Amino acid sequence: MFSSGQVEDLGEKSRKRYNFKNFFGVSRNAALAKTDIEQRLLNMNTAGDTRWPHIIAHADMDAFYASVEQLDNPELRGKPVLVGPRSQRGVVLTASYEARPFGCGSAMSIAEAMRRCPHAVIVPPRFERYTKVSARIMRVFDNFSPRVEPLSLDEAFIDMSGAEDLFGPPAAMGRRIKDAVREATGLNVTIGLASTKHVAKIASALHKPDGLTVVEHAETRAWLAPLAVKRIWGVGPKMEARLHALGLKTIGDLARSDPRTLALQLGQHGTHLHDLANGRDPQQVESSRREWSIGSERTLEQDVSTPEQIEVHLRRAADRVSARLRNKRLHARGVRVKLKTTSFQLHSRQARLDPATELGEVLFRASRNLAAQMIRFGPFRLVGLAAFDLAAVEADTQLDLFAEPPRQNRLETTLDKLNSRFGRDTLKRARDLERNGTVMGTAPTLDFRSSLPPDEEPASDRSLEGEDPGWD
Repeated sequence: MFSSGQVEDLGEKSRKRYNFKNFFGVSRNAALAKTDIEQRLLNMNTAGDTRWPHIIAHADMDAFYASVEQLDNPELRGKPVLVGPRSQRGVVLTASYEARPFGCGSAMSIAEAMRRCPHAVIVPPRFERYTKVSARIMRVFDNFSPRVEPLSLDEAFIDMSGAEDLFGPPAAMGRRIKDAVREATGLNVTIGLASTKHVAKIASALHKPDGLTVVEHAETRAWLAPLAVKRIWGVGPKMEARLHALGLKTIGDLARSDPRTLALQLGQHGTHLHDLANGRDPQQVESSRREWSIGSERTLEQDVSTPEQIEVHLRRAADRVSARLRNKRLHARGVRVKLKTTSFQLHSRQARLDPATELGEVLFRASRNLAAQMIRFGPFRLVGLAAFDLAAVEADTQLDLFAEPPRQNRLETTLDKLNSRFGRDTLKRARDLERNGTVMGTAPTLDFRSSLPPDEEPASDRSLEGEDPGWD
């Protein structure tokens, strides 16, 4: 087993073909069903000082969107690739590792990225393709554990606790996951393994791309100590500045600090950070995370400042969000509007919905009222809408079988079917014609999902973008 923090270089010489027969004694097609695997894991004897209390893997695909584009188009391999819209106002969704030495990265403006790397190739995103590849990756993870918690299209936690008898020690687990993903997709994944989710995520971020980092349970605090406090999951620039003001520069500084002082200075969050710095993280891998919000946001080619201009984009966002709610059989009890000014100041307002709804018309009317409260801060370069506090639409809340559905519900359901059959935006509203000011369509990272309650979401754009640009 690797020593704490040791990284294995998995180059071509060390790659081995993933073979389910080696793991289970059966072929892949006859592999154990997930329920059988789970029962075996639960029945295993996990006694012994050498075993960790939990074995958590954090798997993070390397420059996912760019890597998929290079996989599908050999001409892009070895070249700096920027996945994003061909617009000076657009934002880089992913930069390939060939572009990163020039300082290009996710969430950077296309204009700035091209200034730093003029010979970069801009590739418009293909979100349907990324979603299909992501589904294949998640199926690979499912073959290793019944407890998989996706965080986004390209990363997930995998609970490998008790699986040593199936896959070997943590280092071997990581190698096998990496080999399996590569065989299934042709892509590289970086793996971090630790005894908690928090430390596993930090570990995977330290050695990219194609890395494997194992943090021994007994050495967790020592491994964390020299790292900067910004490495803690959830510590953004503002919290980092507050911690620095308290003289806390490293995770070790934070771990050694007085938790009572932290609680006084930072409230409950201070106590939580102190626990994380000491390697304590009670969060378990949740194989069925509740989605708290679904939304859509757009960076605009031209700034908007009037209610009429903003409402065009709110209407489109409401239509997209409502379609996704119906597809997942969810309804929302709240709606939130996000507007970003030309000076990149972020403003948001939210409201409760009673009764809960999945109708785009209802979401739009509520969002229009919220946007009116922020109109004085314009002009705006980005418009976003999210439906939050989601719940399943229960069968007993549906309309009577023989009752005719309301006109609006019938209209939106029909539009869903047309768009599903013939493609998104098959039909457009008359008011939208000749008024298309969007840089790009929405998709999984722009049509975002969040598993955090609204009062726990970060204050940065990341909460609406659906992925953490700094960890790609």
